[in-house]
Amino acid sequence: MAIPIINNWRNYFEHGDEGLGSSYERIILNNILLDLAKKYEIKSVLESPSFGFTGLSGINLVALAKEGIRVNLEDHDEQRIQMIKELWKSLDQSMEIRYNADYRVLDYPDQSFDLSFSFSALWFCQDLRSYLSELARVSKKCILISVPNRSGLGYKSQLQDYSPQRYPYLQISHIDSASFIYLLDKLGWSLIESRLFDCPLWPDIGMSKEDFLQKKLGIKLRVKERGGGAVVQRPPVQRARTEKEPLSILDYYRGKDEGFARRMLQYDLFERHATQGFKRIWAHHEYFLFEPKQ
Repeated sequence: MAIPIINNWRNYFEHGDEGLGSSYERIILNNILLDLAKKYEIKSVLESPSFGFTGLSGINLVALAKEGIRVNLEDHDEQRIQMIKELWKSLDQSMEIRYNADYRVLDYPDQSFDLSFSFSALWFCQDLRSYLSELARVSKKCILISVPNRSGLGYKSQLQDYSPQRYPYLQISHIDSASFIYLLDKLGWSLIESRLFDCPLWPDIGMSKEDFLQKKLGIKLRVKERGGGAVVQRPPVQRARTEKEPLSILDYYRGKDEGFARRMLQYDLFERHATQGFKRIWAHHEYFLFEPKQ
């Protein structure tokens, strides 16, 4: 997460370069969502709010759309909505997106969506109780809420830019998992699973992840001779990018970079093998999966 995205999110639509951190995050999140879609036989999904603290806005559910799942999004910025529409069109994928000023009301019939989803976005809901009540109402099979790992090393450093006066629209208390677990339980939804994820080789820090790999871990990069990234000159061979090269998932979604996911997963050593104690201080995000009570 990085609070400055509240002001600089337009830049990502201009250059598309999400960097190594967000690119890795997207592949891990894609795998989580695709596994859920298979497990619950998901046919429809709502992401509200669709604006979270990561790179290009509004594309978290592209992987599901590519599987034929109906996607609905909500956002509180009209200009961003138009940019998201244009981006999805450029990816040749369909979705519906609506404006929602504060997320107190979700204007859909009961049980409209098999899955409802929020990624690093609860703090944009101005009334958490009202939002969760609506989310519970419009959801049918499961709810997936992801928040930054508040125990992570990088979380507090990322908040150094925050103050209530500077960011009055940001409700920091809403990402307290105890709060939304309690509220959803009262609304008839049980917590089924929680998991720390997005746990690459780098902590959740504001610096370039390429710089971290080179300066902190001593992994040196060189430019590839032919398109798309860089090669690490130290075993095991891993690919990343140089500072001058853009890194984006968009060509992967367009079918023009089939190796993108594989390259990102070369950084998943901690994701696969680290203990929960280590992930508690290193992972960038944590998700909470809810099902309706029987």
